[in-house]
Amino acid sequence: MPEQVPLFLAPMAGVTDVAYRLLAREAGADFTSTEFTAASGLSRKDAKSWAKVETHPRESPFIPQIFGGIEDEMVETARLLSKNADVIDLNFGCPAPKVTKTCAGAAMMADPDNLISMVERCIEASDVPVSVKMRLGTSHGALTVFEIAERCAQLGVLRICVHGRTLSQKYRGEADWEMIRQVVEIAQPYDVPVIANGDITNAKSAARCLEVTGAAGLMIGRGAIGDPCIFGRIKTELGWEDFDAPWGDANEAGQKHWAWNRYVELVDEIGGPYAARNMKQHAISFTKGLPGGKELRPHLHAIKDFRLIGEPLNIALEAFSQRRYNTLVVPEAIEAAATASEAEGWRR
Repeated sequence: MPEQVPLFLAPMAGVTDVAYRLLAREAGADFTSTEFTAASGLSRKDAKSWAKVETHPRESPFIPQIFGGIEDEMVETARLLSKNADVIDLNFGCPAPKVTKTCAGAAMMADPDNLISMVERCIEASDVPVSVKMRLGTSHGALTVFEIAERCAQLGVLRICVHGRTLSQKYRGEADWEMIRQVVEIAQPYDVPVIANGDITNAKSAARCLEVTGAAGLMIGRGAIGDPCIFGRIKTELGWEDFDAPWGDANEAGQKHWAWNRYVELVDEIGGPYAARNMKQHAISFTKGLPGGKELRPHLHAIKDFRLIGEPLNIALEAFSQRRYNTLVVPEAIEAAATASEAEGWRR
């Protein structure tokens, strides 16, 4: 078995809100980051943008992640966030068109000089360490990760996370762990740890990724959507530590049942106008991979007030995990969803 390394929850828009980050930590993640947030909104003091980088006293370390194609905005945002953050993470890995069309995210990999200038100035402006997340390049014909990673290491970034795909691949094909291994070797002389990201979905793939890359940590994104217990399972199955799973010996559905109820509790605890904004999206994600999930989802989508979505899903997960039904299509859950869908939508 590979030696234990820290596990990171990847920053994801619409996913890594405060409640979900706290949930992931309870479920075994060692580090979490905020949703990646546009520096343009943060530097303009936009309230909804700042809601994405809010934190909680129990969240330590607090790591906001920002993206942007305008250097001055990124620098000013790094300065502002460093007053409360423990680490500031710069995103050069997002492949979403709405991000890359502004020459931000993974599009920055096409211009190493501008990217490095941005990193250097953010380090100078920040009172806390700066880390970076990147892809292999914009395409297989433009693999700039080696140059950029080494130059970032020379600047003294805290760590480098590499997703083993290019911008043009988005999430297609397989992550190239061998190229991440080469980045690990490049950063080694500078004592900068490299975190591997891409295609880590269970303990077996986690072990294999570490074997191939020699990375100092693993970052999990899509594999943790609707399944935050993946972190605890990896630790337990690889024998890394005596992880006391809060879900006990529950099966996969039971783990999701525990995690969903805990997420709802954390949303209620955090409160405020934005705490529950991702609840419907999370509810839909929790149904994926389970029998009857596809059939249940339209009933959940019909609920206008996302604050009311918790109970129907709770009923379905509980009945399925306790094997009273072999599907999430539980009559009581459908009835609860129908009642909730008749309620007026909540207006912020």
